[in-house]
Amino acid sequence: MSAQIIDGKAIGKAVRAEVATEVARLTERGIVPGLTVVLVGEDPASQVYVRMKGRACDEAGMKSGTVRLPTTVTEAELLDTIDRLNADPTVHGMLVQLPLPDHIDEANVLLRIDPRKDVDGFHPINVGKLVTGDPNGFKPATPYGVQEMLIRSGIETSGAHVVIVGRSNIVGKPMANLLIQKGPGANATVTVCHSRTKDIGSVTRSADILIVAMGKPEFITADMVKPGAAVIDVGINRVDDATKEKGYRLVGDVAYGPVSEVVAAITPVPGGVGPMTIAMLLKNTLQAAMTL
Repeated sequence: MSAQIIDGKAIGKAVRAEVATEVARLTERGIVPGLTVVLVGEDPASQVYVRMKGRACDEAGMKSGTVRLPTTVTEAELLDTIDRLNADPTVHGMLVQLPLPDHIDEANVLLRIDPRKDVDGFHPINVGKLVTGDPNGFKPATPYGVQEMLIRSGIETSGAHVVIVGRSNIVGKPMANLLIQKGPGANATVTVCHSRTKDIGSVTRSADILIVAMGKPEFITADMVKPGAAVIDVGINRVDDATKEKGYRLVGDVAYGPVSEVVAAITPVPGGVGPMTIAMLLKNTLQAAMTL
């Protein structure tokens, strides 16, 4: 079997083009959607991701900003920064790049962000809106992107058994809540697996759609999937590879080669879910600008 490759780059590009069209219309009315990212410390991966967000905003005609704070910043100083951005009418969407230094309470930071500007969808108010199906809340960008990929790839979720491997607040839990709602890209029967799930392979083999977000390189092997299933690999991991110039290569949580010989559709890593996350973040920022 030759699997359909779900091209996140192409789908993300289409979403971003649609967002850019709406941004242009808003701009004609004097409203330029603005996204500001708060970056604490010097984490290389976070810096790369923030730069990518900035470029994506620029390409969509949005105003982008980055507030850089040292690792030594106090929690009080970070909260003061958030208060300032909450009060700034030119900032429609904002997020604090995670992870944060150990001396800062992440929960306090997320609570401080104005829910109307919380384009990451992590504030408890937006989490509650997601759970109850309130369309006025913000959906976390990565699960939202996965849902959009399923819709645009023609993968039917209604009545399907979806198995999610991973129960994080960023992917697993919101993904489950999105898929059990009524509406496009939803109406699924959802099972969530995690580190305490017994005989996990027997559960993953029952999935019509398997979504994996656990942070373990190539954990899902060909014998753990149902022939003809669709597989969405959210993971991205560095593994040592002496044949590569950088000394490593990027892989997902799914053993892509063997699994792609069994399933009907699969996302690559990189080039799968990653581009969708930024695309949906822009879509959330557009939503914020239209409603603030």
